[in-house]
Amino acid sequence: MKRTFLFLVPATVVCAGLAFAQPASPPRLTPELFHEIQMRNISGTFTSGRIADVAVDPHNRDIWYVATASGGLWKTTNRGITFNPIFDNGGSYSLGCVTVDPNNPDVVWLGTGENEAQRAIGYGDGIYRSTDAGRTWKNMGLKNSEHIAKILIDKRDSKVMWVAVQGPLFAPGGDRGLYKTTDGGQTWKPLLQISENTGITDIDIDPRNPDVIYAAAYQRRRNTSVVVAGGPEAGIFKTTDGGAHWTQLKDGLPTVDMGRIALAISPQKPDVVYAFIMTAKIKKMSGFYRSDDAGAHWTRGAAFEVQDPEYYGEIFADPSQYDRVYGMDINVFVTEDGGKTIQRAGWGIHSDNHALVFDPADPQHLIEGNDGGLFESYDHGRSWRHFNNIPVTQFYRVSVDNGLPFYNVYGGTQDNGSQGVPSRTSSRAGVRTSDWMNTGGGDGYQSRADQDDASIVYTCSQQINCVRLDLKTGISTSINPQAGRGGRGGQTPPTPPPGKVDDPKLRSRWDIPFIISPHNHTRLYIAGNRLMRSDDSGASWKLVSADLTRAIDRDTVPVMGKVWGPDAVWKNEFTDEYGTGTALAESPLKEGLLFVGTDDGLVQISEDSAQTWRKIDKFPGVPDLTYVTDVHPSPTDVNTVYVTLNDFQRGNFKPYLVKSTDLGRTWISITGDLPDRDPAWSIVQDHINPRLLFVGTEFGLSFSIDGGAHWIRITNGMPTIAIRDLEIQRRESDLAAASFGRGFFILDDYSALRQINPETLTSEGALFAPGRKARQFDEIGYYRAQGDNIASPNPAFGAMLTYYLRDDLASAGGADAPKYVLQVADSTGKMVRQLDASTRAGLHRVAWDLRETPPANAGGRGGRGGGGRGGAGAAGDAGAGGAGAAGDVGAAGAAGAGAGAGDGRGGRGGAGDVADAGAPAAQAGRGGGGGGGFGGRGGRSGAAVKPGIYTVTLGKLAGTNFTPLGQPQKVEVVPLEASNR
Repeated sequence: MKRTFLFLVPATVVCAGLAFAQPASPPRLTPELFHEIQMRNISGTFTSGRIADVAVDPHNRDIWYVATASGGLWKTTNRGITFNPIFDNGGSYSLGCVTVDPNNPDVVWLGTGENEAQRAIGYGDGIYRSTDAGRTWKNMGLKNSEHIAKILIDKRDSKVMWVAVQGPLFAPGGDRGLYKTTDGGQTWKPLLQISENTGITDIDIDPRNPDVIYAAAYQRRRNTSVVVAGGPEAGIFKTTDGGAHWTQLKDGLPTVDMGRIALAISPQKPDVVYAFIMTAKIKKMSGFYRSDDAGAHWTRGAAFEVQDPEYYGEIFADPSQYDRVYGMDINVFVTEDGGKTIQRAGWGIHSDNHALVFDPADPQHLIEGNDGGLFESYDHGRSWRHFNNIPVTQFYRVSVDNGLPFYNVYGGTQDNGSQGVPSRTSSRAGVRTSDWMNTGGGDGYQSRADQDDASIVYTCSQQINCVRLDLKTGISTSINPQAGRGGRGGQTPPTPPPGKVDDPKLRSRWDIPFIISPHNHTRLYIAGNRLMRSDDSGASWKLVSADLTRAIDRDTVPVMGKVWGPDAVWKNEFTDEYGTGTALAESPLKEGLLFVGTDDGLVQISEDSAQTWRKIDKFPGVPDLTYVTDVHPSPTDVNTVYVTLNDFQRGNFKPYLVKSTDLGRTWISITGDLPDRDPAWSIVQDHINPRLLFVGTEFGLSFSIDGGAHWIRITNGMPTIAIRDLEIQRRESDLAAASFGRGFFILDDYSALRQINPETLTSEGALFAPGRKARQFDEIGYYRAQGDNIASPNPAFGAMLTYYLRDDLASAGGADAPKYVLQVADSTGKMVRQLDASTRAGLHRVAWDLRETPPANAGGRGGRGGGGRGGAGAAGDAGAGGAGAAGDVGAAGAAGAGAGAGDGRGGRGGAGDVADAGAPAAQAGRGGGGGGGFGGRGGRSGAAVKPGIYTVTLGKLAGTNFTPLGQPQKVEVVPLEASNR
């Protein structure tokens, strides 16, 4: 096609143009304008994550609902062969319980806010109902509950329900107690309320008479590094009139302060009630309690304690065998005699257990949920299937390397170690489960990739248990700065050997701040309450600062209105030490310019490699002692630093973002218009445009192109999820994000965001310069493995082109009707490809697949199909078998859609995809067909271009007349690099 540039126009057109000489107002910066800026999820199927509850449809046991602690709600209609998320747009990602209406399985109730009290926990926004089996949801109230433990429905009347609400964990008040509705959730009445500090953690209903209810009251509170897990207001209550009147049960129960209480009524003999009760360790009254007379009298059986009652302790009575009760702990425990004796169940599943479902039709069938995901047994626990197709891995941190040909992403997870994965692969399948690797154990937190040596990655788990992993040799070397310190609780170590830290009072935390110096890749820093440095990749360490915290004694911190003594229920068990570093950074522009943030609200700055420090303890609009979650020194200005602070653990959910341009001497707030109920976790600044910022918050990811005055939430490809950490991969202009519940997310080549300005937005259209090279290679076919080797998507193959259109293009018939297109020319000026652009206003993306315009009637590349002979188009190797599936949809629409042939076994190829637009109407797309796995290669849609520099121009095409819009941009096509590790 001849390309015509319209430099001369008729006078009438010029006059018409003069009538509209005033530039149009730029559009509002809204999520809709940027909708096609899409996050790509590398979903973390290598491991799963914490399961809070499971509900099985009583009318169709193929249908399960799985509520995850921090990854949303998932549903299967085929007993786990596939799962789909069905609550991604809800107000919460943290869930406590899910219940299917026994009278109408289309009605599903969901309680938000995890029903635990651990340190790594989200919060909810009430109770939701679906009347169409999970397709749509409506918030039905209790919006200030934050943590809902259980929902029970009256089998006589589904409009009658009881909801056990633990209430806020980090603050008093809120919706707290036992609530009842008699009108299907339109209104709620509090039936049992103890105080502003005590909620209801468990309930059970007599199967003979739903008006008989037992409820367990739970008094607990967490603050930053402080926890009291019980109190005098805890107890067991009973009603016999549906909640109108209550009696506290006491005979035989502990007379000391109690913590979490779990309840279960015997399905075989409902007068038998079981309770698992925790008290303070020194009180020695924890154990399994039982009543044989409907709660009137209780006897204590086995004196058993779970590892952590804030986290575990629910019990489940087996409907198939009287007096067999299971309890949730690090390992599942079981009693076969109603609590007289207790032992481990011996199930070979992941640790940290929370949910158990029985099958009334098959006593051998069990479904179990824990921190490793969902498990199923058909032989009563002797063997298990793990459903690793629920991708809800909880990442705390993210790091990226400079690996070739594709960089790698690393992070630490809750209870599933540290992990790494390539950001993309050369396989058409994408990033498979088998592409993941384990890089460290324990509760993984900080992972750091060596920017100079892609074969080295560091990982840290709880209590400074750090290792250096050489990916070439597979050798993992401990670099723990304080020998012998590791383990839960951080035991005081013996005198350390040479090269180890020699402060026995060094305070640490599970998520320990750890960095590699951007100026020397063998220099490492770790921040406890003091800063530690290694200059030899962790072989030896030294302390380089005094205590950088306020050094507050947490035993003096009031909780629930008073200071509790050491005999409080599980006081400060399984929580971090108070007064530690929580954020750590070194300026990429000046060696030795160090920043440390703390959990007690300080930012410490050293300008001389830690010899002296300057303390900042006040920030505009930020409450004192607010936890510092991130410190980010600017990559463009040595005097600028950004800080995020989070008052989450004191019940204040406002986000706090502050900025200093004079190294902390003065500060301004850049919180802007972020939502009030969305605490901030991490912030990064673009290394080229200082006004482009990204922030990860409790419920998502936002960016600002005006330095923080206005924030835009990224919604495309993003569920409601916590984004705990962010890092920019500079070479590729990618943003990598660690989500706490849905794996990693990547914003591929965000460089267009750094180029947007008011002038661009008032212009008719603009094409933005790509932020990375386009790699030319043949994608590898893939035969699907057995099991759950599922894949996350690669970015679109080729050159990612991002462009802006100010106006919608009115539709008009005829071959000469105007349309927006992208034209690609080689170094001689010859056009090699034309791609149709959108007709809608906004920011858009399209991938040029690095191929020339295909000849007419050419077949497309084989798609995801059953494989075999293709339809019309270039012939591939024929196969035999069943019908192939439809191929993939191409990047931009076209008139024709041919079917290509596959190269594997299978049947006739399905319909070809719509391909990139070109001049011939019969241009073919990717054809159906393919080889019995992920799809074979069919006829190509044009010859591959050679490496070199190509020019892409956005414009308006009317017939043969092409009018450029904005400036042309260069695309560098390069061959795929060899691996550097």
